[in-house]
Amino acid sequence: MMELVCPAGTPAALRAAVEAGAHAVYCGFADETNARNFPGLNFSRAELAAGVAFAHARHAKVLVAINTFPRAGEQALWHRAVADATAAGADAVILADPGLLAHAVEHHPGLRLHLSVQAAAANPDAINLYAEAFGVRRVVLPRVLTVAEIAAITREVTVETEVFVFGGLCVMAEGRCSLSSWATGLSPNMNGVCSPASHVAYADVAGRNEARLGGYLIHRTAKEAPVPYPTLCKGCFSAPDGRGGGQTGHIFEDPASLDATRLIPALARAGVRALKIEGRQRSRAYVAQVVRTFRAAVDAAASGAPMPDSLLASLTEGQAATTGAYAKTWR
Repeated sequence: MMELVCPAGTPAALRAAVEAGAHAVYCGFADETNARNFPGLNFSRAELAAGVAFAHARHAKVLVAINTFPRAGEQALWHRAVADATAAGADAVILADPGLLAHAVEHHPGLRLHLSVQAAAANPDAINLYAEAFGVRRVVLPRVLTVAEIAAITREVTVETEVFVFGGLCVMAEGRCSLSSWATGLSPNMNGVCSPASHVAYADVAGRNEARLGGYLIHRTAKEAPVPYPTLCKGCFSAPDGRGGGQTGHIFEDPASLDATRLIPALARAGVRALKIEGRQRSRAYVAQVVRTFRAAVDAAASGAPMPDSLLASLTEGQAATTGAYAKTWR
């Protein structure tokens, strides 16, 4: 059976994921060491230790994401995160930075290492290099590969592969967002925050809701309409349409979520070891519903039963779903 790896942005979400059937959860500390560094999310050291104990008592694993890139002169914060995850009993840490991987190998030789999707290792040579140099045991593959490409990689690497099957998508190379950095001065890869809340502003202008990020207008919606998530990549902009006029639309990326439920059997045949759900910014109710749905799908795949119909349309961004790059059908 493939391992179902589920998001836990808070202790409550961790408990919800485990109780809904997660084989493993992933979480991070409440600081810049993880790529979901938002107010109200993440774990203190005491909360992580309690979460690990809760999960282990129910035969689930806890993976700690320390997946941002340390800034020069400030590596101690990231080193401390690795040490504290180890002390809390984490089953693995998810790292992206080669220097931090080297530090973990030297100072915590028994710690299981997973390579973060932030490392963007998308070919066998790169993945095997991380395995040989640092003893990495699993790689989270970037969301730019087809199922056939994943199968080819799996045949040539010595580590387990993990892929995303549900949640948000990004037009940038696995969160390396130049748009958010340009607008706010805070990098998702260095500071762990895309579209930081402190840079988002809403205003009522002429009876319509306007959303701005770093001062840039990204959405204008009717008062009764849902307010989209405030990211530049999914903003609704006016641009030349090639006929001398202007056309308003989603220039970078349409609001849509990845849902690869029906591809789970193919991913299993490709040799994938773990399926990952995105969503550490989501509520515990969201987490519980998504985890229950995917646990049923994973159990069906393991028994050879047909894939159950996905019941998650209401939880997708824009109420639209895509299989993303897995079938190369997205733009």
